Amino acid sequence: MRSHLRLPFLTLWLAATLSADDWPQWLGPQRDGVWRETGVLESFPTNGPSVRWRTPIGAGYAGPAVAQGRVFVLDRQLARGAANPDNAFDRSSIPGTERVVCLDERDGTVLWTHEYDCPYTVSYAAGPRCTPLVEGSRVFTLGTEGNLLCLDTATGRVVWSRDFKTDFAAKTPTWGFAGHPLLDGNRLICLVGGPGSVAVAFDRDTGRELWRALDAKEPGYCPPTLIEHGGQRQLILWHPESVNALDPATGRLLWSVPFESRFGLSIPTPRLVDDRLFVTTFYNGSLLLRLTDGEPEVLWRSKKASEKDTTELHSIIPTPVIADGHIYGVCSYGQLRCLKLATGERVWETLAATTPEKETRWGNAFLIPHGDRYFLFNERGELILARLTPAGYQEISRTKILEPTNRDPGRFVVWSHPAFANRSVYARNDQELVCVSLAAPGLP
Repeated sequence: MRSHLRLPFLTLWLAATLSADDWPQWLGPQRDGVWRETGVLESFPTNGPSVRWRTPIGAGYAGPAVAQGRVFVLDRQLARGAANPDNAFDRSSIPGTERVVCLDERDGTVLWTHEYDCPYTVSYAAGPRCTPLVEGSRVFTLGTEGNLLCLDTATGRVVWSRDFKTDFAAKTPTWGFAGHPLLDGNRLICLVGGPGSVAVAFDRDTGRELWRALDAKEPGYCPPTLIEHGGQRQLILWHPESVNALDPATGRLLWSVPFESRFGLSIPTPRLVDDRLFVTTFYNGSLLLRLTDGEPEVLWRSKKASEKDTTELHSIIPTPVIADGHIYGVCSYGQLRCLKLATGERVWETLAATTPEKETRWGNAFLIPHGDRYFLFNERGELILARLTPAGYQEISRTKILEPTNRDPGRFVVWSHPAFANRSVYARNDQELVCVSLAAPGLP
């Protein structure tokens, strides 16, 4: 009898000792896309994992951020009588608003919203692109038309704001402002655009400009990324003309390597492993640099600027993962590929995780490492548990957690990166935000 009485107490003790993390920004706490929580299930139940809550929201590509018991997400509300054009590349002005929505993490109740007028002039006009960034009592958001906001997390009160088009003469990129902001100490670093201001650092507390840097015809869409090499911190800014490293404190250019990206499609987050920096783009393929004390050395680059005839990795949306000397990523037509990091040589590919029936332009899945396996969230709204090794793709289980509702690419897709926190996954489409428990059996 005593052993049965101990069981609830043992469960509570075990739950208290397991680690739990927030997901406060793009790609999580360390901005590397790795989920490090423990107490997570080994496979999905036959009838699927438990849905903790679903909350209606508006449209958008912006993934959620989870911090301090709250969930933050951006969405778009069309004006009464307005509609997005049938042609997703049409850049006619569409009236509507953007919103920052704050929800209670426990049950999905909306705690507050901040809404502002925001006519859209972009292709793929569903909604905002950038994941909110939460730090302390502040949440920082960047909208599709360049509205940068600092809000109080408790109330949604505006602390300060900037307008990229007004303040920097920046033109709205074809697919909108999409570079997820980066916080480095007191500096909020953003991809902006405009003369001499591809990158701009703002004071986190006041919004005052601290420095601006780089010229380029287009800013692209790649998030500012911090790395460390040789004891030096470097800010990587990859725009459609070159990969650049800046001093994050001053914006001073440290080095630059030309790497053009057609149609401005510098998107996936650069990846650093030891002294090697990897970038990939849809048309132009991949580039691997070896960092030195001076200008980096080009180890290899794709020879074909093609979207279809590809040999290495031509990724348009998802950020690749590098592990044990291999690159895992999704290529231009949905091929999940494994490449040798040293040479770019392809080891294997599969469509099983993305679009199994056939190769599909921009077929997509996000890769999130967790221990010795991966969670993959694909454009069909499916969450997959799998192992990715040089030996191949080994699927453990999959479950559907969202319906694909966005029709911009000519088929229905979900193209927003999920958040992983509190032993749960948080994902959105153009109609709702869902929280699904991924806790191991017997744990909260």
